[in-house]
Amino acid sequence: MAAHAECSVAVSSFVSCQDACASSTVPLSAEAAPFTPRDSSDADKQFSRCYAKLRGLRPQSAQLREQLNLQFDKLLSENYNKTFNPDITIRPEDVCTLLKHASSLVLFNQEHLVIKFCQLVHHLLNQLKVIMNELTLDVLMNYVTCALKKCSAWTHSDILLALSTIVYGNGPQCHQHLENLLSENGVLLQYSSPSQPDLDLQRISLNCMANICLRIPGQPPLDDQYRAVCFRGFLKTLQTPKPANADELFYCMVLQSALKGLQCCLSGGKWKFGGGEELGSVLAILKQMMFHGSPGVSFEWPSVLYPAPLPQYEGPSSTRQPETPKPPETPKNVTGQSKPSTNKKRKSRGKGKKNSTEESKDADEDVDGEEKMNKQEALKERHAGETENTAQPSSQSLYPSWKQTSSDSEISDPEGGTQSKLRLYHGRVRQGALLCLLAVVKGVEKRTLYGYWSSFIPDSPIGGPPQLTLLTIILKDPSPKVRTCALQVLSAMLDGSRQFLAVAEDITSSRPSYTSFSFSLATAVRELHRALSLALLAETSPQTLTQIIKCLAYLVTNAPYHRLKPGLLSPLWKQIRPYVRHRDVNVRVSVLTLYGALVTTQAPLSEVQLLLRQPEGSSILGSYTPQDTSLSWRQRDGVSCPSRTPVKQESHSPLNSYTPKEEDSWPPWLLQLCMTLITQPRESQSDSEEIGNTVLEPSPVRLEALQVLSHLVRGYFSLCQSYLFEIGQVSARCLGETDPSIQLHGAKLLDELGTGIIQQYRPENNIPENQRIPISHVVTFWSEVLSGPLNTALQNEQHPTLQTSACDTLSSILPQAFAQLPERTQLMCITMLLGLTYSENYLVKTAAVRALGIYVLFPCLREDVMFVADTANTILAALEDRSPNVRVKAAWSLGNLTDTLTVNMESVSVDFQEELSDMLLLKMLQTATRASADKDRVKSNAVRALGNLLHFLRQSQLTRSVFKQPLEDAVRALVKTVQSEAMMKVRWNACYALGNAFRNPALPLESASWSDDAFSALCNVVTSCKNFKVRIKSAAALSVPAQRCCYGDTDRFMCVWRALAIALKNSEDTNDFLEYRYSASLRHTLSQALLHLLSLSQAEDMSALAKSLSGEEGGAIRVHLMKHLRAEEAATEGAEDERHGDSFTPQQRVKVLEQTVDRLRGLETEVNKDNVVAFLEDLLKSCEEP
Repeated sequence: MAAHAECSVAVSSFVSCQDACASSTVPLSAEAAPFTPRDSSDADKQFSRCYAKLRGLRPQSAQLREQLNLQFDKLLSENYNKTFNPDITIRPEDVCTLLKHASSLVLFNQEHLVIKFCQLVHHLLNQLKVIMNELTLDVLMNYVTCALKKCSAWTHSDILLALSTIVYGNGPQCHQHLENLLSENGVLLQYSSPSQPDLDLQRISLNCMANICLRIPGQPPLDDQYRAVCFRGFLKTLQTPKPANADELFYCMVLQSALKGLQCCLSGGKWKFGGGEELGSVLAILKQMMFHGSPGVSFEWPSVLYPAPLPQYEGPSSTRQPETPKPPETPKNVTGQSKPSTNKKRKSRGKGKKNSTEESKDADEDVDGEEKMNKQEALKERHAGETENTAQPSSQSLYPSWKQTSSDSEISDPEGGTQSKLRLYHGRVRQGALLCLLAVVKGVEKRTLYGYWSSFIPDSPIGGPPQLTLLTIILKDPSPKVRTCALQVLSAMLDGSRQFLAVAEDITSSRPSYTSFSFSLATAVRELHRALSLALLAETSPQTLTQIIKCLAYLVTNAPYHRLKPGLLSPLWKQIRPYVRHRDVNVRVSVLTLYGALVTTQAPLSEVQLLLRQPEGSSILGSYTPQDTSLSWRQRDGVSCPSRTPVKQESHSPLNSYTPKEEDSWPPWLLQLCMTLITQPRESQSDSEEIGNTVLEPSPVRLEALQVLSHLVRGYFSLCQSYLFEIGQVSARCLGETDPSIQLHGAKLLDELGTGIIQQYRPENNIPENQRIPISHVVTFWSEVLSGPLNTALQNEQHPTLQTSACDTLSSILPQAFAQLPERTQLMCITMLLGLTYSENYLVKTAAVRALGIYVLFPCLREDVMFVADTANTILAALEDRSPNVRVKAAWSLGNLTDTLTVNMESVSVDFQEELSDMLLLKMLQTATRASADKDRVKSNAVRALGNLLHFLRQSQLTRSVFKQPLEDAVRALVKTVQSEAMMKVRWNACYALGNAFRNPALPLESASWSDDAFSALCNVVTSCKNFKVRIKSAAALSVPAQRCCYGDTDRFMCVWRALAIALKNSEDTNDFLEYRYSASLRHTLSQALLHLLSLSQAEDMSALAKSLSGEEGGAIRVHLMKHLRAEEAATEGAEDERHGDSFTPQQRVKVLEQTVDRLRGLETEVNKDNVVAFLEDLLKSCEEP
């Protein structure tokens, strides 16, 4: 007892693994024996009796050993699994009390009792999913660790089993015991060592280490020191070859445990296990384990995978020089079948399938012939993989060795059972390896992982030696679970790879003498399409089929089809079309997800446009079956609900060919399909839902169809605009339903329709009027929408997300159409939005404030003083809201409102300014000034509003004492923002705001105390800011004042001049190419500003100007001004230049300069005037020279 007592000490914090265990459908250990279900009340009573008996026992009790044996046997005989007995009411605290008390009764020299107690610990904790308290965890950890030290080796298997159950997810809470377990001489490292002869002990020890590393969500991770120790142990186990005398089944179990542990180490965080060498080692062994036990794989695996050198892939024009291909992965038996024999096999497969797949005929014979061959080939390979034995042929390469006939695998019944179990265990190893690889893909930085793509995704076309990649598993592995895992890994690799794949290109007709990186990537994309298409044809498992289609969606989302030769999407579009009728709802949903990706990627794509124009049943070549339309897609003559390989019957009669004119009368097939799925009854009611008396598609299918419809409207509006009212009716029907999700997506569809109409009427899109939806139709559409269930959605306070989306819908009304709506309807929209700004939900308030910010720009509303005032008061209140999201949208709306004020200055009479309350303007000025000190996202639009307000204020307002201090505060807020380290967009807006304020002739620029600070801030930015666009905007602001007096005395005037001159001289000094592209625009704006200053200069400025122009500074100015006058850099400024309102031709610029020279000649002073005039005359002569 003394030995036992010294082990029962410390208490540590503990959180149990109940939640993690509950999510698993398998026991924690393979040793968990099955039980026959009994009445839960019997189990409860038996536990209570045993609990009372054990609680009554003391170390000095008579017949203690016999009583312990008896009670342990009774407890072990019961089934406490809540899956079978969900009504079990055994309290976790009673289990903890029982185990703590029993541990004090079982001595370490009673080894048979020690084993039974350990079995009981595993049995109760595993089946009852007990959340142990800290004391129980500490007591049991002390007991098992001491038992490992004091008991004989033959007991350690059961002790380790109990230990693995105790530490499951509790590694961080057991840190005081981990030193003894995971130190260099720790028992777990000794038993888990590859040199351990007992594979069962090794397996259980690896399980213990895996459970220690397991991280429960929300709990702190295991200390990196111990995680690294376990990681090295798992990796070493996987890298050690199988012992010569080891049983294959037991060896597979060891590998499973090591892979499980490796997955626990890798999951839930970033890669923390070293640099490229360690990552390459892990990827190499995982790739080997991915094919463990795969028939026909005879391969010499590399110990490390090295990344391929990658070019910079930030831009789409990157290429790389030819590389020597790595031959690290070549089958041992390279003498595989020659190319002629391969062709011969393909011919024989083509003959054999003619009668077996006639039902899959399609109109596109040349493409479908290949598809049929591919399908039969894939099915044969899959069938061979599912029925063949594990004997590896010695003289065949990989591909033929997968395709053994059934006679090759005929075995007796006992052998069949053994072989089936071995195949099962091999599959679990491969599945575990893929789950580990999935954890690596999620944990390693994408840029790092791109270098290893070629090891897992083929980047060369078929025809050479077969490559062992993820696609090999997807096409050939006999286990659907393994195939699904491989697809998950591939999906994770493709997810977010758009920037990497953006350099892929094979659109050029001529092939270079070397294989460029862009061409290799394009080949990889094509191989992915080919392999996933084959897998789609051959797959029989609905779960795996769903994953294939999802993987295709990831590929379509990220691949740059506008840089690839057309033809990849057309076969895919046609191939997945029949799966919309699949009996499994998840397959149908995933197909719609893929269609959504197809109509979203780089929209609009010409290939997708052509596909959308094809009537259903037609091929790209132009044949079409009338009865095979989306109106009758549920009642086809062919297979109505394919569960495996969809088939499609089409007529090849020339009578069914269609012309482009007929094609134009057909609605896009996908559009009509989605509307049918959303609104029409479903023929098969097994998985449908009832709406009233109508049985519709399941909700997930309808929701996905609504999303596809929204994507289609967004990307291909021109194809959908003819069906505006039909789509509107679908949205209205959805809004009228009771399911909030359906209502939400119905509102979003309306929003997309409104946005599409607005885009048509934007002047910059240059869409001819005869190709737009007529205004009268738009007015009718919105009249119907606004008189329908949208009003109910706007008032649905139980679903704020729906209200938010409905507000967004109101904001997408075309302004020209809004002006023609009935006044009552307009008033309803405005009143509804104003009311929703007082909602308690910040999402609703944000959307309503944003919508008002759009309405205030409507020409029919912006001149309404009452509406502008109401909107201003609402926005000002929102700017004081606690939610930063509300304040961001309120600042944006205030910026729009003040834009409206400046527009009205020019387009409306002075009455608008006079009718707008001075106190409201003052409140707006003060609120915007406070908002300019908020977060950058608020500040950006707050300073924009300040600039507009300072521009809008009249002389009568500026002279009032109540405006004096707010005016100064507003300007100083802009100056502070210009000089701050805020985001460049914020500083850009602040410079723009100062320039906007300088346009107001009523501002006392020459005398105000803040004037010096404003000009000084702009001068500082124009010379020192790293961002050229900010420099451009500050230079433009400095050139705004229209009178010389605005620049103050000569000192301030020359300060501005010198700042512009220095900025012009340094306009090319940057190391950032992204900024260098704006240097021409910067020089243009600076030159324009200098010429503007010269045009305003007076006699008192001549001396300082002459000094500047006669020195070195003058030479640099002359060179740049000459280029500006000649417009020599106009071609390099590009579309993104920031020139400040200058569209003058070179002749006009020269004429303006001549006027400046004439004016300077007329100045009364003679001091240094001639020097300035001579400089400008010389400049004019230079411009006249050819």
